[in-house]
Amino acid sequence: MSNDTRHGHHHDSSHGHRHDGGHAHHHDPADLDWDAIGPLLEQNAELSTGQYTEAARWIAGLPDAPKVRRVLDVGSGPGVIACLLAEVFPEAEVVAVDGTPALLERTRDRARRLGLGDRVTTLHADLPGDLGRAGEADLIWAGNSLHHMGDQRAALAGFAGLLRPGGTVALVEGGLQPRHLPRDIGFGRPGLEERLDVIHAEVFGQMRADLPDSKRETENWAALFTAVDLAPQGTRSFLLDLPAPLTAVARDHLIAEFARRRDGLAERLDAEDNAMIDRLLDPEDPAGLLRRTDTFLLMARTVHLGRKA
Repeated sequence: MSNDTRHGHHHDSSHGHRHDGGHAHHHDPADLDWDAIGPLLEQNAELSTGQYTEAARWIAGLPDAPKVRRVLDVGSGPGVIACLLAEVFPEAEVVAVDGTPALLERTRDRARRLGLGDRVTTLHADLPGDLGRAGEADLIWAGNSLHHMGDQRAALAGFAGLLRPGGTVALVEGGLQPRHLPRDIGFGRPGLEERLDVIHAEVFGQMRADLPDSKRETENWAALFTAVDLAPQGTRSFLLDLPAPLTAVARDHLIAEFARRRDGLAERLDAEDNAMIDRLLDPEDPAGLLRRTDTFLLMARTVHLGRKA
């Protein structure tokens, strides 16, 4: 959702992690329409369920891993991943930690719906300051949330401090930006998504610079683990590959995504690219997203693991 400048930070979209379930908050979430954003975040995460399940099973299958009894999902958004983690770790209590009450409410509703209400609980916390209230854990899942904390090293040290011996931090950071369209879509300049990536990178950099206590950090996650006394346990990337033609749900997601980009990035795009996006969003245009047969969704998420001795 990875994840937005146009939503304050939050639940990233315009800086690039556009398919994530939700994260820590640093801007005022009270200004946002969570009734509109919440379902979109859920849809984003649900599309990626296969990736997340594969990642969670990788963690569950690590050699010498202690039994996972308590999980913290830090920056948990609407709770799709928290519920998924409860299913992959059936003996664990999972605590969804987020700064937005409306999203925590969606988490509780979802957990009840899935019969997980007794094991998935929520904690309203401003991150990273309130992290200490979350209590100790065997697994801390941070899905595109660490990069919303100004001092990433200090935040990671905070995670390490909550881990029980042998416990694991799973950082979802990096990966590859989503692709939805062919390079040449038949009108406008070819390479629209590549140009959008450049803008997303600038927006992401500005988001980082504007965070409280922002410190520049080399994004060598294994080295950062080592710096806070966690042993790197490996890095893996998980592919989301929804080929053309897209299902109705994936197509709806794509249209909503491009509408958010238009709202958030229009001032940074030139007239031709804005016109391209307008055409893509026109439901009557045969070359628009609603009617095209060549749209797809391809992206990679990267998960980095560190373990407490």
